[in-house]
Amino acid sequence: MSSIKNRGFWNSISETYQGAHGATLRQHPMAWGVWRIPESEVRALERVENRDVLELGCGAAQWTIALAGSHARVVGIDLSDQQLTHARTQSRRAMLVQGDAERLPFGAAVFDVVFCDHGATVFASPHATVAEVSRVLRPTGLFAFCMSTPIRDVCVDATAGTVTQQLAVDYFGLARFDDGESVEYQLPYGEWIRLFRRHGFIVEDLIELRPPADATTTYSDFVPAAWARKWPAEHIWKLRKAG
Repeated sequence: MSSIKNRGFWNSISETYQGAHGATLRQHPMAWGVWRIPESEVRALERVENRDVLELGCGAAQWTIALAGSHARVVGIDLSDQQLTHARTQSRRAMLVQGDAERLPFGAAVFDVVFCDHGATVFASPHATVAEVSRVLRPTGLFAFCMSTPIRDVCVDATAGTVTQQLAVDYFGLARFDDGESVEYQLPYGEWIRLFRRHGFIVEDLIELRPPADATTTYSDFVPAAWARKWPAEHIWKLRKAG
């Protein structure tokens, strides 16, 4: 199963990952994507105060901890116990759960907001995850998640390990990617929209993140900033569960 492989992968790289990225994530916790574009500019989550919020794939829980400081009733869930160990060193009061986004350990209709920033919506089956998010969200609840775009992913040269300016991958074949160490997922745009509609979601926005001209990132292998200034490398799906 992909969840077993991905748990092992994240447990094995957690220390290195937090060493490379943790300080920046803590410095800019309420921000999106590899260039940490502030939520105050993006406004994908809207109001969180006194609302029940779930972060999928919280990692070391930088978002979760920051949102709790903004008076949200927030829970962070992650597949990796090592990532959650890092989270607990930052806050003993954070509500953290180890679990799988494909089988969320929560009752129905218990959250007002579910969100993810390059977390479980990348590493869990979208067909299972979208269904589970719909189940745990209350009517009119918000689901917002940030991930790589199909545009970026069809330009990945797997042999060279780089993102190019040429189409290199079968767009209609976007689905499940297993590199032997971890499993990631992506879908064509139309398939995403049909999946959302099947589970009662209305697409309110597709926020295509464009880094500022002077942007820097600790994720230097994701895509050059100049590339993402010309084509969207990351986006945020903003969805509303039907009332």
